[in-house]
Amino acid sequence: MAKVKLNPILEQIRGQVGDLVFKRYGDEVVITRKPDMSNIVPSPAQLAHRERFRQATVYGKLVLADPDAKAFYEQAADAKGTPVLALTVADFFNAPSVDEIDLSSYHGQAGDPISVLAHDDFQVQQVQVELSNGAGNTLESGLAVQTPPASGRWLYTASSEVAPGETVRIAVTAVDRPGGTDMESAEKII
Repeated sequence: MAKVKLNPILEQIRGQVGDLVFKRYGDEVVITRKPDMSNIVPSPAQLAHRERFRQATVYGKLVLADPDAKAFYEQAADAKGTPVLALTVADFFNAPSVDEIDLSSYHGQAGDPISVLAHDDFQVQQVQVELSNGAGNTLESGLAVQTPPASGRWLYTASSEVAPGETVRIAVTAVDRPGGTDMESAEKII
């Protein structure tokens, strides 16, 4: 590959100019020809990914239009040295994860705690907990509280009694800022 020192005016160009595409990689400018995509038929998976990327970009633009949300992301973007839009798009693509459901202190009594560990590349907004019996009927549901704040540990306090010998299914859903979700479940015989 040939290397050429560009005129300082040309070094500032980004994007397409005619059939040439100017790209920046760090401090270097790379010039390529515009690819010929006229005979390419995208696969269903490629079309689905393009749609998801379009949705991520829409989310990023909504964040930029909201001063409070923009300020929230700007702080993290400055710390990472990343543009705000790139950070919002990455956050959209990376769903949260429920890592652990700890039922060791839950014995089917009102007031028993259920501990959940959940994380996200940016921020978990809420953790929803739902308890159901062996027949699939909902016993109770509600939001867990992050304790201590920003720890990734969420605590849900049960509010109903469960009869001894009954199987309880605990479904946990973590939600991040863009609305991405992860759901995990566990069962316990009381």
